[in-house]
Amino acid sequence: MFAGILYVRADEKIPVLTVGSEVYSNVTVTAVTATDIFFNYPGGMGNAKLKNLSPDLQKHFNFDPTKSRAAELKQADDTARYHDQLLHQPVAHPPAEDIAPAQPGAAHPAEPMWRNDLPGALAQAQSEGKLVLLDFTGSDWCPWCIKFDHDVLATEKFAAYAQSKLVLVKLDFPHHTPQDDSLKQANEALSKSFNVDGFPTYVLLNSAGKELGRQVGYAGGGPDAFITELDGFGKL
Repeated sequence: MFAGILYVRADEKIPVLTVGSEVYSNVTVTAVTATDIFFNYPGGMGNAKLKNLSPDLQKHFNFDPTKSRAAELKQADDTARYHDQLLHQPVAHPPAEDIAPAQPGAAHPAEPMWRNDLPGALAQAQSEGKLVLLDFTGSDWCPWCIKFDHDVLATEKFAAYAQSKLVLVKLDFPHHTPQDDSLKQANEALSKSFNVDGFPTYVLLNSAGKELGRQVGYAGGGPDAFITELDGFGKL
């Protein structure tokens, strides 16, 4: 999860941003938190810890070591609680009459795991050689989001595809479901960064954060059509 957004510097330009041994040119800052700076650059999208910036940039972005440490501790605690909830989430079982007999040798893919932190997803994609799929959604009010979830994202075929090729990130904008303020603000910052103005929007990134393609709105054809579209984006 992201630490709370302190302020957003829309389109602030930095000619050269040095983070340790990494040097980024023509940087556009999209958001700043108590711990991180988020930015776009010609090679894609990135983020860096404020504590790793030069003293002048730390001052420029109002870096406070005490607040940063507190935010990191809260982030670690929120992440631990999130994973604990996943581990203890009850599994819904269909009625016995709806269960089809298992076919010998048939294997069912695990239900896709959706993250909500883009930096962690990019790091995972880099280590596993995968792409990142962003799902900008209104999970409890957007009818086309809910329909696409049912028709595509919740299917076994998409689950098998995602398991081998994707790291999934759900960026939710619910109307009724409670959401942590820091997560809500981080999702809003990302929606601005990716110029999302409607739901659902699906954005495919490479592991460096560069956009490869997007689908805006519901599209028919089920998982086969969506997988074909994603494969096409990945070849661009």
